[in-house]
Amino acid sequence: MHILKKILILLWRIWFYILMGVPIIIMFPLLLVFSSREEWYSQFFVVARFWAKIVLYGSGFVPRVTKEVAPDRKKSYMFVANHTSMTDIMLMLYAVKNPFVFVGKKELAKIPIFGFFYKRTCILVDRSSQRSRKEVFDRAQARLHTGTSICIFPEGGIPDDESVILDGFKDGAFRLAIDHQIPIVPLVFLDNKKRFSYTFFSGSPGIMRGRVLKEISTKGLTQDDKKEVKENVRTLIFNALKEDLIS
Repeated sequence: MHILKKILILLWRIWFYILMGVPIIIMFPLLLVFSSREEWYSQFFVVARFWAKIVLYGSGFVPRVTKEVAPDRKKSYMFVANHTSMTDIMLMLYAVKNPFVFVGKKELAKIPIFGFFYKRTCILVDRSSQRSRKEVFDRAQARLHTGTSICIFPEGGIPDDESVILDGFKDGAFRLAIDHQIPIVPLVFLDNKKRFSYTFFSGSPGIMRGRVLKEISTKGLTQDDKKEVKENVRTLIFNALKEDLIS
């Protein structure tokens, strides 16, 4: 039975990666056009959200997102969330209707098919390079000036130890939000680690819950307030995760 379970999980995970790639191949001409110019990014984003729903529902995940307050479609935000799974990308796209650009690690650009458009539309960072981190801020600032929101997973990566509830946060998201005086919207992904972690022979279809918390204003704040804002946001996400574990 143990071997059979592993075989089923293997086939299911292979199916997940097929679902990631096949819709992109089918929609390739459309995605290529919409990703060719920044002013067409909102159209690309609509297609990306459709792709995310295909992957989530097609893999047997049932997303359930609750919102304390719905973000204003006419405003730019800094969206931040805990990061434990590749499905965080899909659930973020599902949960948020405001067009946003991911700031993410450059390694994901190596994923076949997905990586091609990831590299064309996202802001990639090499965390080992000071120059790369500077370029990220320049590119993020340019996108914010066009009215596009930004999404950053502030842990900076997925902890190797899966028992870690929430890793420490990096400064980047909060520095950018304060620089541009845009609200920060924390999101909490409650089931993604359980549903599809980076431990290969694990996970299962099922409900995938997300919570969109109230926005946190940065109006009038300066970089001197960055640490306090960062810790406040982390505390909100950590408490929501911890409460869910206890309940």
